[in-house]
Amino acid sequence: MKVGDVLRMVDEAIANLEIAVIANQNRVFESPQTSYEFAQRAVELQEDLDDLKRLREELSKLDPGDEMEDHYPREDVERLVRMLDLLRRTNAHFY
Repeated sequence: MKVGDVLRMVDEAIANLEIAVIANQNRVFESPQTSYEFAQRAVELQEDLDDLKRLREELSKLDPGDEMEDHYPREDVERLVRMLDLLRRTNAHFY
């Protein structure tokens, strides 16, 4: 898989996580009984978002036309692609 293709997947996953963080932050004010859970989930999602942004920064240093396997082990690339595909297909409001 090309670096550019993975970068596009990372961008889509980042967009979904940004929506999820905002949705959870907004739900904090719905009920005093559930506010802690939504606040905690927003913090966890923000940490995941920060990780994806670091990954994007690292990948953006590579040539978009290069194969990912030239820079990372095949197994790691396959796991990353599966995770990114899952993040892209998940509705951000259901996190």
